[in-house]
Amino acid sequence: MKLKALCLGMGLLCSLSSFAASELRYGVEAEYPPFESRNAAGELEGFDIELGNAICKAAQIQCNWVETSFDALIPGLVAKKFDAINSAMNITEQRRKSIDFTQPIYRIPSQLVGKNGDGMQATAEGLKGKTIGVLQGSIQETYTKEHWEKHGVTVVSYKDQNMAWGDLLNGRIDATLVMSAAGQAGFLSKPQGKGFGFIGKPVSDDTILGSGIGFGLRKGDEATKKQLDAAIDKVRADGTIKKLAEKYFPGIDVSVSAQ
Repeated sequence: MKLKALCLGMGLLCSLSSFAASELRYGVEAEYPPFESRNAAGELEGFDIELGNAICKAAQIQCNWVETSFDALIPGLVAKKFDAINSAMNITEQRRKSIDFTQPIYRIPSQLVGKNGDGMQATAEGLKGKTIGVLQGSIQETYTKEHWEKHGVTVVSYKDQNMAWGDLLNGRIDATLVMSAAGQAGFLSKPQGKGFGFIGKPVSDDTILGSGIGFGLRKGDEATKKQLDAAIDKVRADGTIKKLAEKYFPGIDVSVSAQ
């Protein structure tokens, strides 16, 4: 990150973390509509893209975007390839062992998507003998391995969600567990989603699924956390988050309690 000032005084020790940034590099996995993807013109678009730009505007800083696979986001952040993860990443205790987070910004439930009329249920018993696809490195992967794989359900992990949708269509998997908004906008609302639907109610496990979605930050980066939390407060107060949610996730309550 570029800093507004540098400590060069004679014998003066000061922490770079005390300065606000004038530029922010977001890490993003751009294969997960409606959160983030590329349009026909090759431009980044989606809820997280618009949200990230709005937060940068509120913080009066310049945004840049660095693309990588979802499972490489945390290692990339730690390696300083970018400054914050903005890619629909849920805040969980497991992830807090490696990185810090801003306050929660929004929350989306996770649901199973499969063929209508297959008689499956979103439980270990209802999926026994079935094959479920998940995004590699996601909380849905952690959930399925903890709650379902131990009970006779096969879990297949994919580098991006589009690969899972493809295998669902050709019958290589029976269903896929995703954030409900991604299931609706990324598959069910499209022509290829005909004959498919949500199976059962959203799954629940706050320990694994987390307290909401925020921006991932490097451990101890208090300056960036303070700067982004203040900007998040602004875009929440002026209605930006609500407006973007209505645009991308109609009918889904994404509100969270700030921490």
